[in-house]
Amino acid sequence: MSKYSGEQVLVVSRPLFDAIGTFQGIRTHGLDEAVNRLLDPENHFFMDRAEAEADPTHKQLIPYCLIRCGSAILNYTRGKSGGEDRLHAKLSVGVGGHINPVDTGNGRTGKDAYFAAVERELQEELVFDTAHTNRIAALLNDDSNEVGRVHLGIVHVIDLEDTRVHAREDALANLSFNELVELQGLLFPNLETWSQHVIQDIANL
Repeated sequence: MSKYSGEQVLVVSRPLFDAIGTFQGIRTHGLDEAVNRLLDPENHFFMDRAEAEADPTHKQLIPYCLIRCGSAILNYTRGKSGGEDRLHAKLSVGVGGHINPVDTGNGRTGKDAYFAAVERELQEELVFDTAHTNRIAALLNDDSNEVGRVHLGIVHVIDLEDTRVHAREDALANLSFNELVELQGLLFPNLETWSQHVIQDIANL
C-alpha cells in the first residue's frame, strides 16, 4: 500500500499550466493573472496523491513559503517524517505542503480554500511568536527532476518582525536563520532544487 494511500491533493492539468506559459525556475511576470487562473475552481480539482506523484500530465499546487527577518532566512533539514522521501536530508528554505479537501471546509473554494491551506500548513509546521506578513511573490517550476515534474510551487514571502519562530514538527530538523550570503555560498550545494531557485532569484521576490 502506498504511503500516500487515501490522500487527496489539489492539481491542475499540465495543458492548463502550458497555456498559462511554461517556464523553468522562478516566474514573476504576469503573476496575478497566472495565480487567478490556477486558483479558479473551474481549473483545479482533487486527485489521489499516489496517482498524482507518478502522473506528469498534472501538476500538484504547492505553497512554498520563504520566511525571512531582514536578510536572515529561515532554513531547515528535511527529516524522515516529512512527506516526500525524495527530498529527505536536503536543506530547504521553503515551508508548505499539499492542499487537501479539509481546506474546503465551510464552503471555501478557489483562493479562499488555497489561503486556508497556506495558513494550516504554517500553523502545523511552525510556532510563530512574532508578527508576520504574507504575500505571493512568484511561481516556481522545475521540470528537470521527477519531483519537480509533478509539482508547481506558489512562492510566498513571509516577513517577520523578529526571529521567534520554532518548529512544531520533526520533519523540520535543525531549524535556524542564516544570512542570505551564507545560503548563496557555502550552504548552496546542500539546498533542494526549489530552494536553489528561490535563493538564486531572491532579488526578484
